[in-house]
Amino acid sequence: MSIRLNAAFTALLAAALFGATTPLAKALLGTLPPVMVAGLFYLGSGLGLAALIGVRRWRRAAGAPADAGRIPPADIPWLAGAIAAGGVAGPALLMLGLSTTPAAASALLLNLESVFTALIAWLVFRENVDTQVALGMAAIVAGGVALSWHPGATGVSPGALLIAGACLCWAIDNNLTRKVSANDAMTIACIKGLAAGAVNFGLALALGARLPGLASAAAAMLTGFAGYGVSLVLFVVALRHLGTARTGAYFSVAPLFGVTIALALWPALPTPLFWVATALMALGVWLHLRERHEHEHTHEALEHTHSHRHDAHHQHTHDFPWDGTEPHTHLHRHEVITHSHAHFPDIHHRHRHRSS
Repeated sequence: MSIRLNAAFTALLAAALFGATTPLAKALLGTLPPVMVAGLFYLGSGLGLAALIGVRRWRRAAGAPADAGRIPPADIPWLAGAIAAGGVAGPALLMLGLSTTPAAASALLLNLESVFTALIAWLVFRENVDTQVALGMAAIVAGGVALSWHPGATGVSPGALLIAGACLCWAIDNNLTRKVSANDAMTIACIKGLAAGAVNFGLALALGARLPGLASAAAAMLTGFAGYGVSLVLFVVALRHLGTARTGAYFSVAPLFGVTIALALWPALPTPLFWVATALMALGVWLHLRERHEHEHTHEALEHTHSHRHDAHHQHTHDFPWDGTEPHTHLHRHEVITHSHAHFPDIHHRHRHRSS
């Protein structure tokens, strides 16, 4: 239960940080072009995390493996695909779609990301799903629709397909990132931030945007560091423990946090739909939290690197001096083991089920 609650809290905190970027961007960066804002957000994320990684390496305990944060060559194609889909193609399609699509329709269409994320996880990567989890996902998506619904909004522009395409790109990004989530979350988020930031910043300049002032750039990069960088680190950690569909469901409540912060910055009476959305999302989170999935399963032999404790899944010796500190990170091997316990589709439980 503690692992479940910790992982759920991590995903919800990631959603809160990401959701906060929308009202903060409106308050701080209203004069900058959208593509420039995206570029600065991503650059702030990558550069801020790079600084933290440098501090971490400087403070690394003597005797710890020097390559603890290195991405294995076999995982690089998955990470490159995630960056290309979510950091390059997704933002570009979104900006093109927003230029011809009404704001109300755009807000509704963005709810497709969580739907696409879950469908790809369930149908392509065969994550297990039961009725309770599916209902929880449906409740959260319904809450997102209620939150972004504007009565009286009419029509959907041709750009709607582009926005749907952006959502599909981010869904692919989420599922590909899950494939590398056993690696150091800060390193993954840093690489994604630097790559996506360079592409979006360069695209903004190519489209004629001017270099922003120092104050605006600093505000944007600081917002991006928290809302994109730290948020993505937490998202990757949640992926490691919960799998893609469940993490994506928790992350889908981000707009609720954004609206709540906006109401605090610009006081106004919440609409009835706000309370409907809150109730639906709370129901969805509750359904996910009370999930219990348990059966006999077999772990195949596996070798990987991630932060871990010496629990039932981690019984191994060390080939380097170890002072007993936990959790710790190093390359380790899992032997074949068959047992039964409650679990999620985390990095150690990506097995198939007879019913699927």
